[in-house]
Amino acid sequence: MHVSHLSLADFRSYARVEVPLDPGVTAFVGPNGQGKTNLVEAVGYLATLGSHRVSSDAPLVRLGADRAVIRAAVVQGDRQQLIELELNPGRANRARLNRSSQVRPRDVLGIVRTVLFAPEDLALVKGDPGERRRFLDELITARSPRMAGVRSDYERVLKQRNTLLKSAAMARRHGGRSVDMSTLDIWDQHLARAGAELLARRLDLIATLLPLADKAYEQLAPGGGPLAFDYRGPVGAGGSQGNSTREELYEVLLAALGEARKQELERGVTLVGPHRDDLVLRLGELPAKGYASHGESWSYALALRLAAYELLRAEGNEPVLVLDDVFAELDARRRERLAELVAPGEQVLVTAAVDDDVPGVLTGARYAVSGGTAERA
Repeated sequence: MHVSHLSLADFRSYARVEVPLDPGVTAFVGPNGQGKTNLVEAVGYLATLGSHRVSSDAPLVRLGADRAVIRAAVVQGDRQQLIELELNPGRANRARLNRSSQVRPRDVLGIVRTVLFAPEDLALVKGDPGERRRFLDELITARSPRMAGVRSDYERVLKQRNTLLKSAAMARRHGGRSVDMSTLDIWDQHLARAGAELLARRLDLIATLLPLADKAYEQLAPGGGPLAFDYRGPVGAGGSQGNSTREELYEVLLAALGEARKQELERGVTLVGPHRDDLVLRLGELPAKGYASHGESWSYALALRLAAYELLRAEGNEPVLVLDDVFAELDARRRERLAELVAPGEQVLVTAAVDDDVPGVLTGARYAVSGGTAERA
């Protein structure tokens, strides 16, 4: 699978830009702040319906415009599809498929699949649990696009449950009229049901991903492992819990919600569920966060991305590899090892400030990016 043409209108710094793309390596080269990352960010948005840089759509719309459009032609085998996403901050986004069919944005998930390497990836190792949850859940959705609906359902139920808990906590603190809590048991059941599905997918992914990540780390930093993952939450990844059925996970979550209810009513927030869990990354016997060096943390983050790439590739629809200003962050050894590992990819998109930041093994098309334009060199 590869993107054969990218078209942007009022996206980030681009009033309008048309970028034909070929299989193989394409490098976008130009000084910082000229729009290189904006191009690959748009490709990533097609795959995840989100940005790796910001949490909302508003910054993606060019200053002075009220909407942005991302349009891409995607080739998979003998089939070509045209995807169009219209970003409308404050309103519902819109999507079209093959010009004529208006669909929900999440219906285009799975057509484009990407694996993104970016400086922000260091947060996978050093950052908050939310970074690791996002990594897992985006990969889950890439493997099974229908999980976007499960994630949406979970977030909707969580929001409703939190609203009820907050109302109850406020009433207690200020001596107001008591809140009807009769629906809390129902929200518990809904949350546990959607949460069990998400947990089952996370635990399955972790078990599948670990050997791939360990292999990738050995390729990037020989002799530096081994890697290990610990899933932290009401349901652990080890032992019988790692092999639990969805019904068993549902019962565990439901029981955990019951145990936490008193504290939740006092604090006015849901304290149990996949939205609170963490994936603890270990390097050898120690947690990587707080113990791994800067170079080890980079290698760990890259190993996670390479493992995701190998997993998606093995499932028959090779993702687009995006390397956003990564090579400037790496020492010479890691730079060359990473370049050799990704060079055979069906489509590899690279951004760099100068040509010398693109390793020689990554030969292919070059675009000069400057002032809202991208010209093929």
